[in-house]
Amino acid sequence: MAGRFRSALAGRRQDVPPIWLMRQAGRYQRSYRAKRRRYSFETLCREPELAAAVAIDAVEEFDFDAAILFSDLLFPLNALGFPLRYDDSGPELGRRLDEKMLARLHDVDRAVEALAFQAEAVALTRRRLPPSKGLIGFVGGPWTLFVYAVEGTHAGSLVRSKTSLPLYTRFARLVVPLLARAAGAQLAAGADVVMVFDTAAGELTPAAFRQMIVPDLRRLTRLTGGRLGYYARGIQPAHVEGLSPAELGSWAGFGIDWRWSLTDALTARRRQGFVQGNFDPALLHLEGRALERAIDAFLAPVAALPPARRRGWICGLGHGVLPGTPEESVRTFVRMVRRRLS
Repeated sequence: MAGRFRSALAGRRQDVPPIWLMRQAGRYQRSYRAKRRRYSFETLCREPELAAAVAIDAVEEFDFDAAILFSDLLFPLNALGFPLRYDDSGPELGRRLDEKMLARLHDVDRAVEALAFQAEAVALTRRRLPPSKGLIGFVGGPWTLFVYAVEGTHAGSLVRSKTSLPLYTRFARLVVPLLARAAGAQLAAGADVVMVFDTAAGELTPAAFRQMIVPDLRRLTRLTGGRLGYYARGIQPAHVEGLSPAELGSWAGFGIDWRWSLTDALTARRRQGFVQGNFDPALLHLEGRALERAIDAFLAPVAALPPARRRGWICGLGHGVLPGTPEESVRTFVRMVRRRLS
C-alpha cells in the first residue's frame, strides 16, 4: 500500500497531503516525558527497541502519515571519536575540532559500525509501522556537524567556523562519505527517504552557501543515489535559485521554513521533488479559535491551488515542534489540514 507519504514522494496527485512534523516525537508528548523519567535521552536513541517505540508512539497518538527515526544528528561526531554527552541543557562535545583532533578522527569504516544502532532502529520501526505509513531516516548536514565540532553549538556568530574554510574542507572529505554510508544503511533498513538536516547552513550568505556547502551536498547525493531530502532553517530562495540538478545534486525534495511562500515553492518552475512545510511551529502554542484562524490562514493560499499544483507537498512545520506545545494543538492541526483539503 503506497499511502499518502509515498504518493507524495512519487509526485502523485492527491487532494489531501501527507502530514509529517519535524520533532513530532519529543518533549511535548506526555508519553515521551514518561519514558524520559525512566531512560536518558541517549538511551532512548541508542537502544533500537526504545527508539522504535518513541517513533511509533507519535504516529499512533496523532495519526501522522510517516514516522521518523528517533535519534540525534550529532552521533556521527561521536562515531568519529568526539566525546559526547547529553544533559538537560542539551548535547555537549568533550573536544573541539582543530588540526590535532582532525588527525585523530576514526576512519569511515569504524565510524559506520558505531552508527549501526540507527539502522537497527529504522528496521524495527519499519516492521512495526502499518504498511500505509511512510518512514524517514535522517543525518546531519556536513556544515552543521562541522559547526558543532568547532563551536560546540550552532548559535552565535560562528566566527571560528566561518573563518576555517580549509579545516572544513578537510573535515568534509571524511564526513561526507560517512553520512552517505549512514544514509544508505537507513535506506537499506526500510526508510523511504533520508533527510539531511543542515540546521546551521542558514547562517551563511547565499554566496558562501554556494561556495562552501553546495559542492559537498552534490557529492552526498551522488553517493546515495538521490533518495535524500534537504532542510536548512534560514535558507532562502536566493541560496538555491538558478541552481540546476547538475550543480546542486539530484534530491528527492526539500523542506522549507516558515519564512518561505509555500505556494511559490510548490509552483516553482525548476522545483526538485517534494516540498515539506511550512506552518510556523510557534503558532501551535495558540489554542482554540486563535489557532484555528492561524491554520486557516496558512491553508487558504495552498487550498486555492489546483490539486495538480500541490503534487509532492508534505504538509508540516517550518521547523520542529517546540517544547511545551499543547498536544491538542497538534491534533487540531492534523484534523484541520485533512478536513480543509478533503
